[in-house]
Amino acid sequence: MARTTLPTYGMDNSATGCCPRFEPDDWDGQEFEFCEWPFVRATTVNFLHIPLNMGSMIKRTWAKIEQAGAVPKEAFLMLSTDPSPWRGEHYFLVTREVPGAPMVRLSGLHLSKVFEGPYHDAGKWARDMERCVQSQGRTLKTLYFFYTTCPKCAKIYGKNYVVAFAAV
Repeated sequence: MARTTLPTYGMDNSATGCCPRFEPDDWDGQEFEFCEWPFVRATTVNFLHIPLNMGSMIKRTWAKIEQAGAVPKEAFLMLSTDPSPWRGEHYFLVTREVPGAPMVRLSGLHLSKVFEGPYHDAGKWARDMERCVQSQGRTLKTLYFFYTTCPKCAKIYGKNYVVAFAAV
């Protein structure tokens, strides 16, 4: 049965004051049913799938979300996808509409799989996730990645977990 809520993932479990410590067990191999979940949409300029302005985009978008009082208390989620090698799209889960920010609502079944390793392995993870979806007799519509920690926090925690979400 698909989950309709995310596992707890909040700042109360942060040793850095930046990113919370990620616990992968509740995220790996799950099915999540999104039902009109509200997200703020932001974009990055990419060079061959490498975002060039990720930090500034996150700071700018997060400031709008905080100002609107739309920060989820226990379930942070930022989904990233690259519709082309030159542009990235990023979706921040929020609790309400954020004035001045493009909003989208996502629905549907999403399969999850947790990966660990350097960001440059994302291509391998994408291929692995596509095989996983196909092995279940399903069709991949959109693949998102949830980068659970920034590079600085990943170094401190000693692990770089990334969750793939496959919309099927």
